[in-house]
Amino acid sequence: MPIYIIEHLEPKLWPWCIMEYKHISKLVGKKNLWITNINKASEAKKLGKYGKVIPTRVSKLNLKSACILDPEATRLLTPKIARKYRYFIFGGILGDYPPRKRTKKELTSKFTKATCFNIGKEQMSTDNAVYAVKQIIEGKSLNKLKFQDEAEIRINKTESIILPYRYNLIKSKPFISPEVISYLKRKKGF
Repeated sequence: MPIYIIEHLEPKLWPWCIMEYKHISKLVGKKNLWITNINKASEAKKLGKYGKVIPTRVSKLNLKSACILDPEATRLLTPKIARKYRYFIFGGILGDYPPRKRTKKELTSKFTKATCFNIGKEQMSTDNAVYAVKQIIEGKSLNKLKFQDEAEIRINKTESIILPYRYNLIKSKPFISPEVISYLKRKKGF
């Protein structure tokens, strides 16, 4: 069974991070999700219901058969390659637009024992990257997955927010946590 590891790389545990990690847990199952680099007991307690929480960085875990998903990697993850790995490591990063290549700076460069692959060069939310990798592990090649670049979230009759990332399409709808959508609709000011 594959293990999906999210290396939390934000300076704090933002509500958006929690919502994405919860969405990932529902997707892959609590026993298949590890969240690393969580140092505060209060944050570990919040995240413990969604997966295994580890205080140290993933690079300290001495994992064999691990790969990092990084948009800057030169090789594409395929179903054949994915079968060789047990651990799939993602940067728990809230995206910037334009992207600042933080996965490479804050994760890939620090964990040199893992092999790196991409799932396209476009920036995805962490839950979307996990969804795409799960599909690849299950045998679908990246070119068989359907994506949408940008998602518009309607806030009210006159306002909407554009999320400038790549989203998997499921039944013609972008894969976005319903909790994130509710959060955006409630949030005052951007």
